[in-house]
Amino acid sequence: MLLFLWIETSSEYFNFDWVTFLGTGYWFFWSIFILSLARILTAYSSLLLLLGFLLLWERIELYLHLCHKILILLVILLCVILMFIICKFWKERWLVAGLSMQIFAPYVHLVSITVMVILFWPVAFYVARLEREVRMRRYRMTHSEKKRLKKCNVITRLRGLQVPVGLPFLLILLSLYLMPLGIYSPCIQEKENLGPKPTIFGHRGAPMLGPENTMMSFEKAVEHGAHGLETDIHLSYDHVPFLMHDFDLKRTTNIGEVQPESAFENPAFFNWDFLSTLNAGKWFVKPELRPFYNMKPLSEADKERARNQSIPTLKERKFVIFDLHRPPPKHPFRHTFVRQVVSVILASKIEQHLIFWLPAHDRQYVRSVAPGFQHVGHLVSVETLAKNNISIINVDYKKLFPNGLRDYKAANIHINVYTVNAPWLFSLAWCSRINSVTTDNIGLLSQLDHPHFFMTPKFYVFMWLLADIISVLFIVAIFCFHWRRETEKEKLFETSSTRTDLHIAMKPPVRVVESPWTLAALYPALPKSGKEHQGHFNFAAPSKKLLPIKNAVTPLKPGKHEIQPPMPTTVFELTQAPTRQATSEATFQTTLPTLKVDKPTMPSIEVPYP
Repeated sequence: MLLFLWIETSSEYFNFDWVTFLGTGYWFFWSIFILSLARILTAYSSLLLLLGFLLLWERIELYLHLCHKILILLVILLCVILMFIICKFWKERWLVAGLSMQIFAPYVHLVSITVMVILFWPVAFYVARLEREVRMRRYRMTHSEKKRLKKCNVITRLRGLQVPVGLPFLLILLSLYLMPLGIYSPCIQEKENLGPKPTIFGHRGAPMLGPENTMMSFEKAVEHGAHGLETDIHLSYDHVPFLMHDFDLKRTTNIGEVQPESAFENPAFFNWDFLSTLNAGKWFVKPELRPFYNMKPLSEADKERARNQSIPTLKERKFVIFDLHRPPPKHPFRHTFVRQVVSVILASKIEQHLIFWLPAHDRQYVRSVAPGFQHVGHLVSVETLAKNNISIINVDYKKLFPNGLRDYKAANIHINVYTVNAPWLFSLAWCSRINSVTTDNIGLLSQLDHPHFFMTPKFYVFMWLLADIISVLFIVAIFCFHWRRETEKEKLFETSSTRTDLHIAMKPPVRVVESPWTLAALYPALPKSGKEHQGHFNFAAPSKKLLPIKNAVTPLKPGKHEIQPPMPTTVFELTQAPTRQATSEATFQTTLPTLKVDKPTMPSIEVPYP
């Protein structure tokens, strides 16, 4: 959300950097820094989320490293702080995000459907796997388990998991399919209904091509086809109107070199003799002080021309839009500044109908001495404009679109919006039949001959239906693929289970043949308690003390007919790999003839005490 909001408000980057400059006294592209930071954090969080999803897909437990835990916590805190600052001090940025959706909503709709189709792959896999699990459990259940499941049915719970997985997905998908019914975009209209291209006013001239509020900037704006110019007027201490936007001279002049202690003073407190000596263009050539990040590099001729710019007066150019700044307190012309400026304009022989007069202060006096001025109002009701005989308004684009654009158009009010720098925003103004815009990016907007993201209603309906049909086909294909694969796994499991059961049922019982030379031959010599625990080394403690049993077994001796001469070598031919018991018997039989007759082959056995 933070990244989307910051990208869509690119037209406000200069204002943000300028406000931070006023607070810190140091010019830096903080807007670009926050944009880069938001991109890095979004990429990091998305990559970590994707990795976690893949691990869960492979049924691997997640072990998040401590560094990742700290970074995630910092990401959350930073986003919360920045969003709080935006909601507290720049609420208008949310209006910009809403305006951008009027342009990008049709494309967001198509992208959202594509994302849902991709997400349906794991959803279909999970739902099909749950169905296979239900069938396999039902196949393996015995009769007693089925009775027990009447009270606590595991199968019902497994089927219940399919509902919270599949139902929300289907509802969201259905909402996206019906989303175009609620979309309103000014750029979806017939070609014959499209209005003319808005005329362009250069905001302080062409501040991306030359130093703002200088002769070079104004001339660059005129070269790029500007219909008019907008500038800011201050009144010097000796009542000379001059052009300046900031409330100090530090950013746009070299006062830091000439008189550093006065760098942050209001320019209205200086005499024109001093102001005319300041350089107003060297700062524009320095890379660290350039006002816009996306400025094109200047040629050497333009750099040299910019270095020689000075602060212009009102007499030196015919301007159209004047934004007059009231002098600060204790200024000698704080209450008569309007009359001073009007007298200078009238003395300069500028045609009155070219003047768009913005200040509302002392408007009656201006009407009386300069009846040809075109008075410009602000964002007020249509009734108020009609009462003051005003037919032109100059408003911030963030506040215009949500507040009665149709009413102004119905009353035939000429609308000028500021400050429009992004092509999508200019396209929105064009499709909304805005009369004129004020821009810093006159070099780019003047080259547009058709609004971006424009489409006819028929074409959008075609895109809508085509995207829906293709997505439905993909979703059905993905579901059938997973369902068929899980069904094949289920059949394979049933087949293997049936073969195993038949093999166990048809297998004959195994006959165990004991060797005559095992301890089973000694059972008669063992007590009853020993037989009960045969094969164990620890016997239960008897009630009475047992004495060692000696000579209880007669030594085994081979008979005479069993004595044979020693065999040199015995060769075994086996058709199968000999078992351990067979190997032991064979070894025992080969070593048996070497025993002596006069010695017993088995010693007497003593049963130890437990």
